[in-house]
Amino acid sequence: MNEAIRPGPETLPQSAVAPRISVVVPTFNERDNVTTLYRRLEATFAGIPFEVIFVDDNSPDGTWEVVRGLARADTRVRCIRRIGRRGLSGACIEGILASSAPCAAVIDADLQHDETQLPKMLALLQSGEFDLVVGSRYIEGGSADSFNRQRAGASQLATEVAKRVLRVKIADPMSGFFMIRRDRFEQLAPQLSTQGFKILLDIVATAHGELRVKEVPFTFGTRLHGESKLDSMVALDFLGLVLAKLTNDVVSLRFLLFAMVGSIGLVVHLATLKIALDVFNVPFPHAQAAGAVVAMTSNFVLNNFLTYRDQRLKGFAILRGLLLFYLVCSVGLVANVGVAFSVYDQEPIWWLAGAAGALMGVVWNYAMSGLFVWRKR
Repeated sequence: MNEAIRPGPETLPQSAVAPRISVVVPTFNERDNVTTLYRRLEATFAGIPFEVIFVDDNSPDGTWEVVRGLARADTRVRCIRRIGRRGLSGACIEGILASSAPCAAVIDADLQHDETQLPKMLALLQSGEFDLVVGSRYIEGGSADSFNRQRAGASQLATEVAKRVLRVKIADPMSGFFMIRRDRFEQLAPQLSTQGFKILLDIVATAHGELRVKEVPFTFGTRLHGESKLDSMVALDFLGLVLAKLTNDVVSLRFLLFAMVGSIGLVVHLATLKIALDVFNVPFPHAQAAGAVVAMTSNFVLNNFLTYRDQRLKGFAILRGLLLFYLVCSVGLVANVGVAFSVYDQEPIWWLAGAAGALMGVVWNYAMSGLFVWRKR
């Protein structure tokens, strides 16, 4: 009787077979591309059990709805819809940690990465010789000719900075196309930043050379639909990540971005003060107040678009947030001056007192901004 009802392996549908590879696709406004990418992955992994996890940052164009439709038709497709969280790195981390296969690949939804390289990359990982396989544009056989001159220059500069400053030894640490053993990724995950765009650079820098890496060439394609998510803020994002890694993540990327925005605010303050004094002949106290208000306003705008991009305020929340930011920074200014005077009384070194006050001010502003201005709801 038992022999008669025991199912044979041939009765298991393909979707019930444990996947050998999980493909993680971070998305934002990619509804015109996700179905095409899914079909390409399906053709690429013919005969190879796989799953694809789309991690969507609540796209206004309804990308997640298209993915849900695919998931209803094929259980190998999964959708993680993130609300109140933004950022490519965070999406990749959540997707890989939610995967079930022993190997996980990251590929963009914009169809610019060459998905036909994935089986080769999987074979390299399964050989046991490597922990990480990177799709590289900058080794023999690879190409990034689709970049315009500005983007090509920025990519090469960032690559050179990463290799020299962080001692990263791979040719294309800025690539967004790679595959990694999930057990090795889970060891590194607690130290990775959920902000920013350069998840591969973060992985390699965090591993401190302990990953066995192999690069395979691929040709970077041309986007068919939608627009690139890379904007002018990416440069500061990248710089913040480099600085965070230089401090061995003692200081968070978000704090460094907040501090960099504060440095820009200092320049804005001084420029406003100069213009108010020289051009409009405003008395110094009024000019100083104007500089402070303009600097706080610029800091709020930059922090809203960069430092807290995953919790970005919109609509009427911007006005409320701006008023709270004024209040937080005003108290921070008092704390700055108080600490500076206290240090100067004990050790009359002007630059030490000034630095101590500035540090107190930025720490206070950062902590209180996170609690009251950009707090998660």
